[in-house]
Amino acid sequence: MIPNIKTKLTHLIKICLWIMIAGLALSGITAFPIETELNVLVQSTQGTHGLLHTWLNTVYSAVKYTNQTYPYLSYGTDWLAFAHIMLAVLFIGPLKDPLKNNWVIEFGMIAAIAIFPLAFIAGEIRGIPIFWRLIDCSFGVVALTVLLPCYRMIRKIKEMDEIIYGI
Repeated sequence: MIPNIKTKLTHLIKICLWIMIAGLALSGITAFPIETELNVLVQSTQGTHGLLHTWLNTVYSAVKYTNQTYPYLSYGTDWLAFAHIMLAVLFIGPLKDPLKNNWVIEFGMIAAIAIFPLAFIAGEIRGIPIFWRLIDCSFGVVALTVLLPCYRMIRKIKEMDEIIYGI
């Protein structure tokens, strides 16, 4: 019975990790064409004239101007994109061996929690509207929603191993 539980838990852990990997990789890949994506968002919110459209239009105008005038500054968002992709690669370790690489899950949870002070402190300093900072914080919430159960399942497997093997 315990091997079946361990197999099910391991399967669920891998699902969580694939979600994390996909989310990080997707957020990294989508950071490269930021000007194009912002243009699409501005066009898709055209006619709403709400706070979101105004903010997106402001950001798009700034990114477009910056890319035309100082294109090398976008190299920073390229590195942001690269970092997200590398973080996705980091989670391949626990995908292969969740018990041995549980530290990656812990790191991910710490990073997810660290999003909140960054969003609220740096967001305030940089003049980011509160609604956008809350959107940024939602990435931490989603990551914790995926990683916390993963962490708990890994601990459960370790507890079962201690009972069975005395380790």
